[in-house]
Amino acid sequence: MSYTALYRIFRPTKFSDIVGQEHITRTLKNQIMAGRVGHAYLFCGSRGTGKTTSAKILSRAVNCLNPQNGEPCNECEICKEILSGSVTDVIEMDAASNNGVDDIREIRDAVNFLPTKAKYRIYIIDEVHMLSTGAFNALLKTLEEPPKHVKFILATTEPQKLPATILSRCQRFDYKKISEDNIIKRLKIICTESKIKISDEALKIISILSEGAMRDAISILERCSQETEEEISGNLVKELVGIPNSRYIKNLVEAIFKKDEIATLKSIDEVIKDGKDLYNFLWEVIKYTKDILVYKATGYVDIYSEEEIKQIKELSELIEKDQILKIIYDLSELENNLKWSAQKVIMFQVGIIKICSKFDTSSTSSSEGDSNDNIIKKLLYRLEKLEQKISNINFSELMLDGNNINLEKEKQKKSIEEHQIKKDETKPVFKSDELLSKILNSLKQSKKMMLYTTLMNSKVSIKDDMNIEFEFPNGLTEFNQKVISDPNNKNDLIKAIFVITGKEMNVRIKDEKMKELEKKAKDNLLTDLGIDVKIID
Repeated sequence: MSYTALYRIFRPTKFSDIVGQEHITRTLKNQIMAGRVGHAYLFCGSRGTGKTTSAKILSRAVNCLNPQNGEPCNECEICKEILSGSVTDVIEMDAASNNGVDDIREIRDAVNFLPTKAKYRIYIIDEVHMLSTGAFNALLKTLEEPPKHVKFILATTEPQKLPATILSRCQRFDYKKISEDNIIKRLKIICTESKIKISDEALKIISILSEGAMRDAISILERCSQETEEEISGNLVKELVGIPNSRYIKNLVEAIFKKDEIATLKSIDEVIKDGKDLYNFLWEVIKYTKDILVYKATGYVDIYSEEEIKQIKELSELIEKDQILKIIYDLSELENNLKWSAQKVIMFQVGIIKICSKFDTSSTSSSEGDSNDNIIKKLLYRLEKLEQKISNINFSELMLDGNNINLEKEKQKKSIEEHQIKKDETKPVFKSDELLSKILNSLKQSKKMMLYTTLMNSKVSIKDDMNIEFEFPNGLTEFNQKVISDPNNKNDLIKAIFVITGKEMNVRIKDEKMKELEKKAKDNLLTDLGIDVKIID
């Protein structure tokens, strides 16, 4: 016979069985009784709070042949077939593994078919935030205006990842984390029906560790029940969920609070010999130190036994709250450093010793007067040192008259001018033929042959720091004009000039033959128009 997990055996079959979500179940039952069930629902909330369970119950309630106050009867033919999973009119889909456009297109094509037995065809899409962008787009129109016989129920733990277009088409219900009291009540019912013996302390620890998720609480309970047939104790729960021995943590934290470096090293050696992971152990140390801070501030802390709470109280009296805060920050910094270190043991030991030597315990003295006296002594000592430094300063050396100031300015100006001259002397200077030769060689090496052949019959001259001119005494052919005016060729030419001269310069083209032709064309045009033009020098 196959084994069924506890959380599946005790999954609620009615809205009234769902714990801690009365604000949602009440609304859903009212809609069913009034016949105003929406076409699309979105159930949001953290894991194990009842989203999928509510979707399953809703799918039965709207199709039930004999509904009772908005609840499914779970006795009619339709309810039984939906519970067994044999009916094809309720389709559950996991968007984490079926998140493509094709998966949604199949739904879009299938919604046009009438349900086989039930009144409504229900689509339950779990973890809907995992759908791709294309899948969301394919779902939009169908979700907005589905056929009358189709209902959509979407469930997600991360509603912020859903497009606004999807959110606006659904009735949204937000599931809250389940309170510890409600979890304990439900666990007691499960333990009674399953004949599981468990202590109140163990129930309290399970409810805290589940962090508001009923499914997690039931899973922890099931794991503990498989370990022993006797009563489940709080220590057994801690051991099975991986909470490390509090003795190691307490010893290290106490040594840090007392600034006992030798004791800290001994505690670390014990942890290493016991085979514990240093990174996980450090995380537990940070959490334990935080719990000490919480106890010091509120006088209350969860999970721990009476003996452990007594130890926490003793530790909290060793130092002040601001010092505990500083230690938590330093431990967190050590955690970040340890994550990327290849020598974790050394880094851990050095980091703990550094924390011991960083914070000052002077404020933990027996009386407020002693603490104030120490502060005053430190301030007086610092003031005396400051006065000594001031008295050693020779102010006459710091005084400069107007002439000295002017002299300093002249020196600075002269230094800048000399630097500029030296800078100008380092600039490369080329003759016209030499510069053209270097440009042509550069183009040839970079295999820019059309540009190379075009510039062979040119003369080059640098006009100023920003402009260089290529002159073509014999003129340019139409083909050569296209070559040299091409933006890519022009960029290649500018790059070649920059490599040689060290300057990014603008390239200008001078074509004397073209200018003569243009002048002649203008003169002919004026003559044809009968305009007499006289040029006056």
